[in-house]
Amino acid sequence: MIKVAMLVGSLRKDSSSLKLGKYIQNAHRDKFDIEIVDINLPHYNGDFDTPDTRPKAVTEFLETMKNADAVFFITPEYNNSTSGVLKNAIDWASRSPYLANKPGLIAAQSMGMTGGARGFLSLHSILNRLPMRILPGNDILLAASHTKFDENGNLNDEGTVKFINMVMDNFVEYYNKVK
Repeated sequence: MIKVAMLVGSLRKDSSSLKLGKYIQNAHRDKFDIEIVDINLPHYNGDFDTPDTRPKAVTEFLETMKNADAVFFITPEYNNSTSGVLKNAIDWASRSPYLANKPGLIAAQSMGMTGGARGFLSLHSILNRLPMRILPGNDILLAASHTKFDENGNLNDEGTVKFINMVMDNFVEYYNKVK
């Protein structure tokens, strides 16, 4: 079983990003032990990035990153980019060795028809710089995300479900190659 830290780039309780993350977590529990990680962290400040000065929430976050076999990222598209809260979490983690060369997966969503493509590209660029081993050619871009979930938060778009299932299978194969 692959232990996954999932970073969801929206703090809103009812966000489509969180719904997508919970769908992946529940639908693929036979392959992955996924923890949706709290990324409501203080703003990165190098003055507080030492073992003695690091905020407790950041220390706990970094420990989760250390113990994960892989990291999944789900981003909304905010102002043609990834969300600030997700970028901040990555800034904290990037100062540690815990993301370098770790297998990862990116998903993006938006209410618009591009499915968060600009947020996806922004996040992909950031993660490649670390460098992470992002699953290539399996881009999860969920367009019109507000229409893809029922009132209970279940993903109700059959084509999307099939595609995500395929991507998750592809990730397991990829993980076994690069790990």
